[in-house]
Amino acid sequence: MEQATETIFRFIEESGWLAPVFFILFHMFRQLLFIPVLLVCLIGGYLFGIVHGTVYSLIGMTIVSMSFYYIVQLFPSILPKIRKIKAKWFGDEEHSFHISQLMIIRLMPFIHFHLTSLYLVESTKSLKEYTKLSFYSLIPAAFTFTAFGHIISELPVFVAGGLVVILGVMFYLIGRKDIMLKCNEWISARFSQH
Repeated sequence: MEQATETIFRFIEESGWLAPVFFILFHMFRQLLFIPVLLVCLIGGYLFGIVHGTVYSLIGMTIVSMSFYYIVQLFPSILPKIRKIKAKWFGDEEHSFHISQLMIIRLMPFIHFHLTSLYLVESTKSLKEYTKLSFYSLIPAAFTFTAFGHIISELPVFVAGGLVVILGVMFYLIGRKDIMLKCNEWISARFSQH
């Protein structure tokens, strides 16, 4: 995998004005080569900078998400396999995730990219709604992985573990309406005193 990634990286780097097109195609075909999203976004940040790299990664990941939507519509027989993975990560019961929770899930590089896509397929009514929510959920991951992917990948294990714990706590707290209501009441009370 490392050699294939290096070859693709050099090819994109030397392709001139077509580099963004090849980079977006790289995003689209990365799953066939088992290359993580984090690595592709890191390459985008190196080649194009934070702004352009994020935009190209967003385009590529959105196309991948839309492709997933069409694939599960055309081949519904793959859904049970993906649902098994989803049940392993999220449990068997149905969840109602907020868009901010989906953004956090997308930020966790060890959770498969298409688990969030499956949740969105099952919880949306149309391709337009699916694409919109998918795009919004991809923005933080595209930016973070492009801008800071190399830093995250070079962190010591205990620091990376700490980040995962923090993201997990945030994910849990955002989903708890009673906690969010108490926080909102506390914030309102604090600001009304001043």
